[in-house]
Amino acid sequence: MEIYKKLSEINIKYPKPVVALGMFDGVHLGHASIIRRAVELAKQIDGTAMVFTFANHPLSIINPAKMPRIIGNKILRRAIVEELGVQVMIEITFTKDFSKISPEEFLELLETKIAPHYVVTGANFTFGRFGKGNGRMLIREGQNYNFKAEICPTVTFDKKIISSTRIRELIASGDLQNVNTLLGRPFTYVSKVVHGDKRGRKIGFPTANLEIGAHRAMLPNGAYAVKVRVDESDYCGITNIGDNPTFNIDKRRIEVYIHNFNGNIYGRDIAVSFIKKLRDEQKFNSVDELVRQLRIDLQNAIDIYNK
Repeated sequence: MEIYKKLSEINIKYPKPVVALGMFDGVHLGHASIIRRAVELAKQIDGTAMVFTFANHPLSIINPAKMPRIIGNKILRRAIVEELGVQVMIEITFTKDFSKISPEEFLELLETKIAPHYVVTGANFTFGRFGKGNGRMLIREGQNYNFKAEICPTVTFDKKIISSTRIRELIASGDLQNVNTLLGRPFTYVSKVVHGDKRGRKIGFPTANLEIGAHRAMLPNGAYAVKVRVDESDYCGITNIGDNPTFNIDKRRIEVYIHNFNGNIYGRDIAVSFIKKLRDEQKFNSVDELVRQLRIDLQNAIDIYNK
């Protein structure tokens, strides 16, 4: 998949673009339905399936106080979008200047820079200054800008619309099962491994430590069975989210024990996919008690992973 971080004359290079528009934070089942429709249309006309999105959330510029916690990150979003069959991803930075363009100017950008044959988006998509552009405008004005617009129906679960807002609420409440159902895959956190206290190594459970960005959605504290991807390989693991109360550490973080892995991964990105919660965070009376529980956690995680 080709990635463009600036709007250039993409239409010169790619024939018959079909563009899915949206932020696609988390790329949940609703987002996937939009992207799959764009891929399907591109195949029908022997065209190019594209996603047009932003590197940062528009609210980070328009109204930072209302900026939501991000479900995924750019690395994860790119990987999922590519898996869905997208050939080109346009991922530009949303700026103050961009926030001021009118809906009509946005449509002109689409026509001059991309020249899509189809534009596909969801029912709640808005664009242009103050979000005045919407799906109805895309359908109405599309012929003036030489494209046809399709507005995909909302996807529901338990009679409620699947949305990033709903998923954020489920993550915060710890409802991992429904989070994973609405995402269509395990909730995954991708981040660089940072140096920790190296206590885990001394007790036989060396951990990869990940910082929790204040802007990222995260599950409640506790121990979880996880799948860990390092490079192109997957491993079973156990992850603790919390402050490490046994050692009186007052900094919330993620500690990942990767089963049957001995490599040096400091400074590298790993992907931690949360499969099931094992238990709440605990403060143990001794290191031996902690180690006994970690062995139980690991066996439970192996059993879950193998299923």
